Amino acid sequence: MNRRNLIKQVSAGMATLATPTLAAHATSLCTDQCVSAGTSPLQAHPPNRSLRIAHLTDIHMQSVVGAAKGFARCLHHAQNLTSPPDLLINGGDAIMEGHGRSRNSVERQWALYRDVLKQDNSLPILSCVGNHDIWCREETAIGLADGRKWAMDELALSRPYYSLDRNGWHLIILDSVQANADGSWYTAHLDEAQYDWLAADLRATPAHVPVLVVTHIPILAACVFFDGKRYEGQTWNVPGRWMHADARRLVDLFDTHPNVKACLSGHIHLTDRVDYNGVSYYCNGAVSGAWWFGTYQHTAAGYALVDLYDDGTVQNQYVAYR
Repeated sequence: MNRRNLIKQVSAGMATLATPTLAAHATSLCTDQCVSAGTSPLQAHPPNRSLRIAHLTDIHMQSVVGAAKGFARCLHHAQNLTSPPDLLINGGDAIMEGHGRSRNSVERQWALYRDVLKQDNSLPILSCVGNHDIWCREETAIGLADGRKWAMDELALSRPYYSLDRNGWHLIILDSVQANADGSWYTAHLDEAQYDWLAADLRATPAHVPVLVVTHIPILAACVFFDGKRYEGQTWNVPGRWMHADARRLVDLFDTHPNVKACLSGHIHLTDRVDYNGVSYYCNGAVSGAWWFGTYQHTAAGYALVDLYDDGTVQNQYVAYR
Protein backbone atom coordinates (compact mmCIF):
# COMPACT_ATOMS: atom_id res chain seq x y z
CA MET A 1 0.00 0.00 0.00
CA ASN A 2 1.21 3.51 -0.83
CA ARG A 3 1.46 5.05 2.65
CA ARG A 4 2.30 8.50 1.22
CA ASN A 5 -1.01 8.56 -0.67
CA LEU A 6 -2.86 7.39 2.45
CA ILE A 7 -1.40 10.28 4.47
CA LYS A 8 -2.44 12.73 1.75
CA GLN A 9 -5.97 11.32 1.84
CA VAL A 10 -6.14 11.60 5.61
CA SER A 11 -4.85 15.16 5.57
CA ALA A 12 -7.33 16.06 2.82
CA GLY A 13 -10.18 15.03 5.05
CA MET A 14 -11.15 11.82 3.30
CA ALA A 15 -10.85 9.91 6.54
CA THR A 16 -12.12 11.06 9.94
CA LEU A 17 -11.13 10.28 13.48
CA ALA A 18 -13.74 10.33 16.20
CA THR A 19 -12.97 9.99 19.89
CA PRO A 20 -15.88 8.33 21.70
CA THR A 21 -17.47 9.59 24.87
CA LEU A 22 -17.38 6.64 27.27
CA ALA A 23 -20.70 5.68 28.82
CA ALA A 24 -20.92 5.65 32.58
CA HIS A 25 -24.14 3.67 32.70
CA ALA A 26 -25.80 1.05 30.53
CA THR A 27 -28.70 3.46 29.97
CA SER A 28 -26.43 6.12 28.47
CA LEU A 29 -24.61 4.53 25.57
CA CYS A 30 -24.48 6.90 22.62
CA THR A 31 -21.03 8.24 21.63
CA ASP A 32 -19.40 10.34 18.96
CA GLN A 33 -18.75 7.09 17.10
CA CYS A 34 -22.42 6.61 16.30
CA VAL A 35 -23.48 6.61 12.66
CA SER A 36 -26.96 8.04 12.76
CA ALA A 37 -29.58 5.49 11.85
CA GLY A 38 -32.26 8.15 11.88
CA THR A 39 -34.53 9.02 8.99
CA SER A 40 -35.31 12.17 7.10
CA PRO A 41 -38.86 13.61 7.07
CA LEU A 42 -39.23 12.23 3.54
CA GLN A 43 -38.83 8.63 4.70
CA ALA A 44 -42.16 6.95 5.30
CA HIS A 45 -40.85 4.35 7.73
CA PRO A 46 -37.89 4.52 10.09
CA PRO A 47 -35.40 1.66 9.79
CA ASN A 48 -35.83 -1.34 12.04
CA ARG A 49 -32.91 -2.78 13.95
CA SER A 50 -32.12 -6.18 12.49
CA LEU A 51 -29.30 -7.27 14.78
CA ARG A 52 -27.44 -6.03 17.86
CA ILE A 53 -23.86 -7.26 18.24
CA ALA A 54 -21.48 -6.88 21.18
CA HIS A 55 -18.01 -6.68 19.65
CA LEU A 56 -15.53 -7.82 22.33
CA THR A 57 -11.95 -7.68 21.15
CA ASP A 58 -8.49 -8.01 22.74
CA ILE A 59 -9.58 -9.76 25.93
CA HIS A 60 -6.04 -11.01 26.62
CA MET A 61 -7.05 -13.64 29.14
CA GLN A 62 -4.39 -14.51 31.71
CA SER A 63 -4.27 -15.92 35.21
CA VAL A 64 -3.05 -12.73 36.90
CA VAL A 65 -4.11 -9.06 37.28
CA GLY A 66 -7.80 -9.96 37.60
CA ALA A 67 -8.34 -10.67 33.90
CA ALA A 68 -10.97 -13.38 34.49
CA LYS A 69 -13.02 -11.13 36.79
CA GLY A 70 -12.75 -8.26 34.33
CA PHE A 71 -13.89 -10.37 31.39
CA ALA A 72 -16.81 -11.72 33.45
CA ARG A 73 -17.80 -8.18 34.41
CA CYS A 74 -17.77 -7.16 30.74
CA LEU A 75 -20.00 -10.10 29.80
CA HIS A 76 -22.44 -9.32 32.60
CA HIS A 77 -22.57 -5.66 31.57
CA ALA A 78 -23.46 -6.50 27.97
CA GLN A 79 -26.06 -9.13 28.87
CA ASN A 80 -27.78 -6.92 31.45
CA LEU A 81 -28.41 -3.98 29.16
CA THR A 82 -32.03 -2.92 28.80
CA SER A 83 -31.74 -4.11 25.20
CA PRO A 84 -29.06 -6.84 25.28
CA PRO A 85 -27.15 -7.98 22.19
CA ASP A 86 -28.30 -10.89 20.06
CA LEU A 87 -24.76 -12.03 19.36
CA LEU A 88 -21.19 -11.69 20.61
CA ILE A 89 -18.21 -11.36 18.29
CA ASN A 90 -14.79 -12.14 19.72
CA GLY A 91 -12.51 -9.94 17.66
CA GLY A 92 -9.29 -11.84 18.38
CA ASP A 93 -6.53 -11.93 20.99
CA ALA A 94 -8.72 -13.90 23.36
CA ILE A 95 -5.62 -14.90 25.35
CA MET A 96 -2.72 -12.84 26.55
CA GLU A 97 0.12 -14.46 24.64
CA GLY A 98 0.69 -17.63 22.65
CA HIS A 99 3.91 -16.59 20.98
CA GLY A 100 7.04 -17.69 22.78
CA ARG A 101 5.23 -19.22 25.77
CA SER A 102 5.34 -22.83 26.94
CA ARG A 103 2.54 -25.13 25.91
CA ASN A 104 1.42 -25.42 29.54
CA SER A 105 1.14 -21.64 29.83
CA VAL A 106 -0.99 -21.38 26.68
CA GLU A 107 -3.21 -24.27 27.81
CA ARG A 108 -3.90 -22.45 31.10
CA GLN A 109 -4.81 -19.25 29.28
CA TRP A 110 -7.28 -21.03 26.99
CA ALA A 111 -8.78 -23.01 29.88
CA LEU A 112 -9.46 -19.80 31.78
CA TYR A 113 -11.05 -18.18 28.71
CA ARG A 114 -13.34 -21.19 28.24
CA ASP A 115 -14.28 -21.26 31.92
CA VAL A 116 -15.38 -17.62 31.96
CA LEU A 117 -17.49 -18.06 28.84
CA LYS A 118 -19.09 -21.19 30.25
CA GLN A 119 -19.95 -19.57 33.58
CA ASP A 120 -20.77 -16.02 32.53
CA ASN A 121 -22.11 -16.03 28.97
CA SER A 122 -25.44 -17.18 27.58
CA LEU A 123 -25.20 -15.61 24.11
CA PRO A 124 -24.03 -17.18 20.82
CA ILE A 125 -20.53 -16.16 19.86
CA LEU A 126 -18.55 -15.81 16.62
CA SER A 127 -14.77 -15.58 16.71
CA CYS A 128 -11.80 -14.57 14.62
CA VAL A 129 -8.16 -15.42 15.27
CA GLY A 130 -5.82 -12.77 16.66
CA ASN A 131 -2.03 -12.75 16.56
CA HIS A 132 -1.78 -13.35 20.33
CA ASP A 133 -3.98 -16.46 20.01
CA ILE A 134 -1.37 -18.27 17.92
CA TRP A 135 1.11 -20.49 19.77
CA CYS A 136 4.43 -20.17 18.00
CA ARG A 137 7.80 -20.91 19.58
CA GLU A 138 9.64 -19.60 16.51
CA GLU A 139 8.70 -16.82 14.11
CA THR A 140 8.21 -18.94 11.00
CA ALA A 141 5.38 -19.65 8.58
CA ILE A 142 5.26 -23.30 9.73
CA GLY A 143 4.98 -22.27 13.38
CA LEU A 144 2.26 -19.79 12.45
CA ALA A 145 0.21 -22.47 10.67
CA ASP A 146 0.50 -24.98 13.52
CA GLY A 147 -0.35 -22.39 16.16
CA ARG A 148 -3.33 -21.11 14.19
CA LYS A 149 -4.78 -24.63 14.09
CA TRP A 150 -4.67 -24.84 17.89
CA ALA A 151 -6.36 -21.44 18.21
CA MET A 152 -9.06 -22.50 15.75
CA ASP A 153 -9.73 -25.63 17.82
CA GLU A 154 -10.09 -23.54 20.97
CA LEU A 155 -12.44 -21.13 19.22
CA ALA A 156 -14.47 -23.96 17.60
CA LEU A 157 -13.60 -22.81 14.08
CA SER A 158 -13.44 -25.21 11.15
CA ARG A 159 -11.95 -22.44 8.98
CA PRO A 160 -9.95 -19.34 9.89
CA TYR A 161 -12.24 -17.21 7.68
CA TYR A 162 -15.93 -17.71 6.95
CA SER A 163 -19.26 -15.98 6.35
CA LEU A 164 -22.88 -16.38 7.35
CA ASP A 165 -26.24 -14.68 6.98
CA ARG A 166 -28.03 -13.36 10.05
CA ASN A 167 -31.26 -11.37 10.20
CA GLY A 168 -30.94 -9.91 6.71
CA TRP A 169 -27.23 -9.10 6.99
CA HIS A 170 -24.21 -10.93 5.59
CA LEU A 171 -21.38 -11.25 8.12
CA ILE A 172 -17.80 -11.96 6.96
CA ILE A 173 -15.05 -12.95 9.41
CA LEU A 174 -11.51 -12.68 8.00
CA ASP A 175 -8.07 -13.85 9.16
CA SER A 176 -5.63 -10.91 9.21
CA VAL A 177 -2.57 -12.81 10.48
CA GLN A 178 -0.64 -14.15 7.49
CA ALA A 179 2.96 -15.24 7.01
CA ASN A 180 5.24 -13.18 4.80
CA ALA A 181 6.08 -14.42 1.32
CA ASP A 182 9.61 -15.36 2.45
CA GLY A 183 8.19 -17.70 5.10
CA SER A 184 8.95 -15.38 8.00
CA TRP A 185 6.66 -14.02 10.71
CA TYR A 186 3.39 -12.25 9.83
CA THR A 187 2.11 -9.02 8.40
CA ALA A 188 -1.57 -8.09 8.23
CA HIS A 189 -3.00 -9.07 4.88
CA LEU A 190 -5.08 -11.70 3.11
CA ASP A 191 -3.21 -14.41 1.27
CA GLU A 192 -4.29 -15.14 -2.31
CA ALA A 193 -6.58 -18.03 -1.38
CA GLN A 194 -8.42 -15.94 1.22
CA TYR A 195 -8.66 -12.92 -1.09
CA ASP A 196 -10.11 -15.07 -3.89
CA TRP A 197 -12.59 -16.56 -1.43
CA LEU A 198 -13.62 -13.08 -0.24
CA ALA A 199 -14.10 -11.79 -3.79
CA ALA A 200 -16.24 -14.84 -4.65
CA ASP A 201 -18.25 -14.51 -1.43
CA LEU A 202 -19.04 -10.86 -2.17
CA ARG A 203 -20.03 -11.70 -5.74
CA ALA A 204 -22.40 -14.38 -4.43
CA THR A 205 -24.05 -11.99 -1.96
CA PRO A 206 -27.13 -10.28 -3.45
CA ALA A 207 -26.61 -6.55 -3.96
CA HIS A 208 -29.53 -5.66 -1.67
CA VAL A 209 -28.05 -7.57 1.30
CA PRO A 210 -25.82 -5.32 3.46
CA VAL A 211 -22.41 -6.69 4.50
CA LEU A 212 -20.44 -6.35 7.74
CA VAL A 213 -16.75 -7.38 7.70
CA VAL A 214 -14.79 -8.33 10.85
CA THR A 215 -10.99 -8.54 11.08
CA HIS A 216 -8.64 -8.60 14.04
CA ILE A 217 -6.17 -6.09 12.61
CA PRO A 218 -7.66 -2.91 11.09
CA ILE A 219 -8.04 -2.76 7.34
CA LEU A 220 -8.00 1.04 7.59
CA ALA A 221 -7.57 3.12 10.76
CA ALA A 222 -6.41 6.49 12.05
CA CYS A 223 -5.47 5.40 15.57
CA VAL A 224 -2.49 3.45 14.20
CA PHE A 225 -0.70 6.79 13.83
CA PHE A 226 -0.81 7.25 17.62
CA ASP A 227 0.24 3.78 18.76
CA GLY A 228 3.94 4.19 19.44
CA LYS A 229 6.39 6.65 17.90
CA ARG A 230 5.02 6.78 14.38
CA TYR A 231 6.51 10.07 13.15
CA GLU A 232 10.25 10.31 12.59
CA GLY A 233 12.42 12.02 10.01
CA GLN A 234 9.48 14.05 8.67
CA THR A 235 7.71 10.81 7.77
CA TRP A 236 4.70 9.05 9.25
CA ASN A 237 5.19 5.28 9.38
CA VAL A 238 2.71 2.47 10.00
CA PRO A 239 4.09 -1.07 10.42
CA GLY A 240 2.49 -3.84 8.40
CA ARG A 241 1.45 -5.52 11.66
CA TRP A 242 -0.53 -2.45 12.77
CA MET A 243 -2.80 -2.14 9.72
CA HIS A 244 -3.54 -4.26 6.64
CA ALA A 245 -0.72 -3.96 4.13
CA ASP A 246 -3.26 -4.77 1.41
CA ALA A 247 -5.66 -2.00 2.45
CA ARG A 248 -5.71 -0.44 -1.03
CA ARG A 249 -6.56 -3.79 -2.62
CA LEU A 250 -9.42 -4.39 -0.18
CA VAL A 251 -10.75 -0.84 -0.51
CA ASP A 252 -10.81 -1.31 -4.29
CA LEU A 253 -12.65 -4.61 -3.89
CA PHE A 254 -15.25 -3.03 -1.59
CA ASP A 255 -15.70 -0.24 -4.14
CA THR A 256 -17.19 -2.79 -6.54
CA HIS A 257 -19.64 -3.95 -3.85
CA PRO A 258 -21.54 -0.95 -2.43
CA ASN A 259 -23.41 -3.25 -0.05
CA VAL A 260 -20.24 -3.48 2.11
CA LYS A 261 -21.25 -1.06 4.83
CA ALA A 262 -18.78 -1.38 7.71
CA CYS A 263 -15.65 -3.15 8.95
CA LEU A 264 -14.91 -3.89 12.62
CA SER A 265 -11.46 -4.47 14.09
CA GLY A 266 -9.41 -4.37 17.28
CA HIS A 267 -5.67 -5.03 17.80
CA ILE A 268 -4.63 -1.43 18.55
CA HIS A 269 -6.56 -1.10 21.86
CA LEU A 270 -7.68 2.37 20.74
CA THR A 271 -10.96 3.59 19.28
CA ASP A 272 -11.60 5.40 16.06
CA ARG A 273 -13.88 5.60 13.08
CA VAL A 274 -12.67 6.18 9.54
CA ASP A 275 -15.21 6.79 6.78
CA TYR A 276 -13.73 6.18 3.37
CA ASN A 277 -15.46 5.69 0.03
CA GLY A 278 -18.81 4.75 1.54
CA VAL A 279 -17.50 2.25 4.12
CA SER A 280 -17.13 2.92 7.86
CA TYR A 281 -14.09 1.34 9.53
CA TYR A 282 -14.32 1.00 13.32
CA CYS A 283 -11.41 0.13 15.59
CA ASN A 284 -13.17 -0.91 18.79
CA GLY A 285 -10.72 -0.59 21.67
CA ALA A 286 -10.10 -3.54 24.00
CA VAL A 287 -11.93 -5.41 26.73
CA SER A 288 -8.58 -5.45 28.56
CA GLY A 289 -7.86 -1.74 28.08
CA ALA A 290 -4.11 -1.42 28.65
CA TRP A 291 -3.72 -5.21 29.02
CA TRP A 292 -5.61 -5.08 32.35
CA PHE A 293 -3.65 -2.11 33.67
CA GLY A 294 -6.25 0.64 33.26
CA THR A 295 -6.83 2.99 30.35
CA TYR A 296 -4.66 2.79 27.23
CA GLN A 297 -3.94 6.36 26.15
CA HIS A 298 -7.46 7.85 25.81
CA THR A 299 -9.36 4.55 25.65
CA ALA A 300 -10.81 2.79 28.69
CA ALA A 301 -11.50 -0.92 28.87
CA GLY A 302 -14.69 -1.54 26.94
CA TYR A 303 -16.57 -3.13 24.09
CA ALA A 304 -18.67 -1.93 21.16
CA LEU A 305 -22.41 -2.24 20.69
CA VAL A 306 -23.00 -2.54 16.95
CA ASP A 307 -26.57 -2.11 15.74
CA LEU A 308 -27.36 -3.21 12.19
CA TYR A 309 -30.53 -1.87 10.57
CA ASP A 310 -32.67 -3.20 7.76
CA ASP A 311 -31.85 -0.22 5.53
CA GLY A 312 -28.12 -0.98 5.68
CA THR A 313 -27.19 1.66 8.23
CA VAL A 314 -24.85 0.90 11.13
CA GLN A 315 -24.54 2.34 14.61
CA ASN A 316 -21.31 1.64 16.52
CA GLN A 317 -21.13 2.70 20.18
CA TYR A 318 -18.12 2.16 22.43
CA VAL A 319 -19.08 1.32 26.01
CA ALA A 320 -16.84 1.45 29.08
CA TYR A 321 -18.10 -1.31 31.35
CA ARG A 322 -16.32 -0.34 34.58
